[in-house]
Amino acid sequence: MKNIQLILEGGGMRGAYTAGVLDCFLDNQMYFENIIGVSAGAGNATSYISREKKRAIESLIKYSGDKRYLSYRGLIKNGSIFGMDFIFKEIPEKLMPFDYDAFHQNVVNFEVVTTDCNTGEPHYHKITNLRKEIDYIIASSSLPLVSQMVRVDGLELLDGGISDPLPIKYSLEQGYEYQVVVLTRNRGYQKKKSRLTKLLKIQYHRYPKLIEKIKIRHMIYNESLELIYKLEEQKKAIVIAPSKEMNINRIEKNKQKLLDIYELGYQDAQAKIPEILAVISQDKDIKK
Repeated sequence: MKNIQLILEGGGMRGAYTAGVLDCFLDNQMYFENIIGVSAGAGNATSYISREKKRAIESLIKYSGDKRYLSYRGLIKNGSIFGMDFIFKEIPEKLMPFDYDAFHQNVVNFEVVTTDCNTGEPHYHKITNLRKEIDYIIASSSLPLVSQMVRVDGLELLDGGISDPLPIKYSLEQGYEYQVVVLTRNRGYQKKKSRLTKLLKIQYHRYPKLIEKIKIRHMIYNESLELIYKLEEQKKAIVIAPSKEMNINRIEKNKQKLLDIYELGYQDAQAKIPEILAVISQDKDIKK
């Protein structure tokens, strides 16, 4: 095989599961060179690329209860339930300094998925300078209705999970022959149609294509998931998904629950290490 891609699903606080998976990879010196992340998946990828083990989960545990991180007051006051500047700028710049040098020294093809609000289509952006391009990661995590649009490079962007929550088709189009997919929903999960159509029409009346995309996002998700499992059956993908149902939501604050799903992610990834190593032995895109 010539190429392997690591695909990281979003899911808000369910991203603690992904943090566990990626820390397991670090412990096994498993460094993927091609990564695409959506929402929380993109955020978790940054600490993995800089090889800062436990940074992602420690920041969640330490600050998830902070009103600057997550609060309904922020939604009313600033239009966003998550404090994006606090999460993506103040924490890495001041409170828990991020190792930008290490991030940039590790040569990785790292892409982030966002949604173009004017076209309703996914926008894929390769991160080459994290400091300068952090707004793309913020945009990828900006959920509809509870976050403001992010304006960057002439685009108006929102959560990548709207238009391409599991970028498996895009990965195949880019020529990647093998996929390692990290999901934050247990097997058997199927996304349901949004019940917020009326609110969407009010909030985004100037963006009809965005509204239409949100209406069918459940179909996009479920079709992508079906393709992923089909590739898994064909031995063209390895899927790491929660081995048991995680009883948390996107805005979970319970620290013990977050730690539990982090540990679950680590254990589930560890169980897949032999399978991944078998693929690595055939491919030069992952170094072991």
